[in-house]
Amino acid sequence: MPKTILGIDEAGRGPVIGPMVICGALFNEKDIGKLKELNVKDSKLLSKKRREELFDKIKEIAVDYEIIKIGPKEIDQRFQVNTNLNQLEALKFVDIINKLKPDVAIIDTPERNTEKFKNYLKRYLTHECELMCENFADTNHIEVGAASVLAKVTRDSSIEKIEKDIGEVIGAGYPSDPTTIKFVEKAMNKKELLKYVRKSWFTFQRLKEENEQTKLSKW
Repeated sequence: MPKTILGIDEAGRGPVIGPMVICGALFNEKDIGKLKELNVKDSKLLSKKRREELFDKIKEIAVDYEIIKIGPKEIDQRFQVNTNLNQLEALKFVDIINKLKPDVAIIDTPERNTEKFKNYLKRYLTHECELMCENFADTNHIEVGAASVLAKVTRDSSIEKIEKDIGEVIGAGYPSDPTTIKFVEKAMNKKELLKYVRKSWFTFQRLKEENEQTKLSKW
């Protein structure tokens, strides 16, 4: 009997702005060839245009899929519930596995100790399946690459929606982007913009401290 294989990956773990998106994409083993025909790859190896072209095609091939958005507020509150970012991701992975019930789940693991991460997942799983936790799984397994495409396109759409809602460009959301830094600095003084920013990020904390020091020096 053909197996169902679930690929899980995330997009937007590092940015200081917007949600982190986690996707699980479930495929019948016999349909993996269709992904290969489309030349599906890790989203980082594809152009924005190509990712958008693949988005609906991957969903059509999938038996099912689940996309979870983790907003800045939930990310910032992780310490209040005694959870770090890896554990927060893991619990979302668990939700996806328990819902989609695959025979095999392949996860692009956020920490180097993959065995430790796997054992953490097993503590919360109610669905039994073969569990593969790997670094660079999005490059090594096409099912995970497909999930990465769905996650990345969803993340990009979320950023585009934020820009549309506020009427200005916020950049890629990464600390290395000058446009993003400019937006974060502006958001510090505007509550309606601050909800899009991950305030627990070092980048925000540093800019906040610099901003406060600047205000003090004016006195």
